[in-house]
Amino acid sequence: MKQLTGFTLFIATLSLFVCALPAAAAPKTIILATTTSTQDSGLLDVLVPLFEKESVLQVKTSSVGSGQAMKMGEKGEADVLLVHSPDAEKKFMAEGFGATRRLVMHNDFIILGPAADPAKIKGSKAAEAMKRIAQSGALFASRGDNSGTHAKEKGLWKAAGVDPEGQKWYQQTGLGMGQTLNVAAEKKAYILTDRATYLSLKKGLGLEILVEGDGKLLNIYHVIELNPVKSPKINAQGGKAFADFMVAKKTQEIIGRFGVDKFGAPLFFPDAGKKPESLGL
Repeated sequence: MKQLTGFTLFIATLSLFVCALPAAAAPKTIILATTTSTQDSGLLDVLVPLFEKESVLQVKTSSVGSGQAMKMGEKGEADVLLVHSPDAEKKFMAEGFGATRRLVMHNDFIILGPAADPAKIKGSKAAEAMKRIAQSGALFASRGDNSGTHAKEKGLWKAAGVDPEGQKWYQQTGLGMGQTLNVAAEKKAYILTDRATYLSLKKGLGLEILVEGDGKLLNIYHVIELNPVKSPKINAQGGKAFADFMVAKKTQEIIGRFGVDKFGAPLFFPDAGKKPESLGL
């Protein structure tokens, strides 16, 4: 009887101990799949450490371009996306891979080229510039990686009535923005890039801004939380925490100041809370 009483007491004590344990903790790491421009510009070097400090979550960043980032999302290989390919994003959401999609910021694309400007595109509209580049046969360096920048570039070729595929003057690198800029600089080629990456890397490139300010060159970023129904691997709680952080007032203020000290102007403009139609979406 004493043994039974002792065993019963042991079980009761164990039960109390188990009940006192915290619930299974959510994963302490999140995977952020994003475009290379947010990494190459240095913005994530500022924001990620701040998020990690505030959330006690670790961020593994995969800078692969918007197209590949969304592929990662489809496969459940990421927890949150920061991307800039609006048409592809809308398709991604329509197919149920995203839980929410929120406006974060924008900057713009620019067309760079050598100072000699052999295609004579300086000051022209974006589609006209692409047409002149094709007609002149001047070298054009493309990322060719299904990124947001590549998607924008393809849209401009279409607007210009040009199919560059297979042309000798059209060289696809399959690389990120920073690396493709270096290729363009080495070959004195024309290139489409986001302004933030160009400004952060322009020293020594020897390429000039030849086309800018066209409405077709707007570059808009959204943060997308992934749908956990699509994959049990998704850390939905962590992804939401990062998405909330990106649109929070404090973060938006940091985004609006980023680059001012070094370049005299911000590299990105905060947009959280704005209506999409205000940006032409």
